[in-house]
Amino acid sequence: MHELPQQLANGLALGALYGLIAIGYTMVYGIVQLINFAHGEIFMIGGFGALTTYIMLPSGTTLLVAIPLMIIGGAIASVAVATAAERFAYRPLRGAPRLAPLITAIGLSIVLQQLVWGFYPDAKKPRSFPEFQGESFKLLDNLYLQRADAFVLVLAPLCMLALGLFVAKSRSGRAMQATAQDPDTAKLMGINTDRIIVMAFAIGAAFAAVASVAYGLDKGQINFEMGFILGLKAFTAAVLGGIGNIYGAMVGGVVLGLAEALSIAYIEEIPGMQQLGGGAWANVWAFVLLIVVLLVRPQGLLGERVTDRA
Repeated sequence: MHELPQQLANGLALGALYGLIAIGYTMVYGIVQLINFAHGEIFMIGGFGALTTYIMLPSGTTLLVAIPLMIIGGAIASVAVATAAERFAYRPLRGAPRLAPLITAIGLSIVLQQLVWGFYPDAKKPRSFPEFQGESFKLLDNLYLQRADAFVLVLAPLCMLALGLFVAKSRSGRAMQATAQDPDTAKLMGINTDRIIVMAFAIGAAFAAVASVAYGLDKGQINFEMGFILGLKAFTAAVLGGIGNIYGAMVGGVVLGLAEALSIAYIEEIPGMQQLGGGAWANVWAFVLLIVVLLVRPQGLLGERVTDRA
């Protein structure tokens, strides 16, 4: 068990990454009750937008200068695609049965993957991504923190704090809450619900872009398929925390990340379960956790914050 602090740190960093992506799912669902399965590809496009920004920078630009610009470039790409998807793919189906936008989201996910695969230079294989240079931070004798993990552990709480203040204190944030509760009444009160919905898509896409930069800095590469499994994990995190609850998305992400890290490290040490441990089973245990939580608490850990308007 001497590895426990290290595994907890790894799980927290992984969970923070899942939480950043999960916010996009939960915000969109909270307002329009749409499960945007293309959000994983929005995350992926943010990574390629950040990489494009880095390539365009002058040679010799330090990573300290490049990272903020990469986040901005990735966010522009993600937000542009997300808002276009809302306007041209989802908005015409807003009054349709729920199955129609769900199938559209799955189809859009495949389309975005293939567009990047077909048109981004050398995207048919993983593209190298800038990485942090230098050694890990030594916190304790048996606890090290990678620079990329430190990056996401600092940035994720700051993003959540900013989003929480925005939703609670700003006029647009209160309009979001009103639209989530009753869009028809919100319209009668003078709220432009179309603008609010676009804003929800944009905020979720921007958070996904931040997550994509953190992912690239950690792995040292990105690829056109990376949004599929990470998108599913982030959706799992959103459901775990309580779909529609922005704080629940981050809590669900952290719980999922911790469960995944601990299962990789310790499941195989349980007698009779040697074949069910290791990284190959990480995804399985993540979804086992989801099933258990939904059986015990179907509304998620923090509960849903949307009403059924069907």
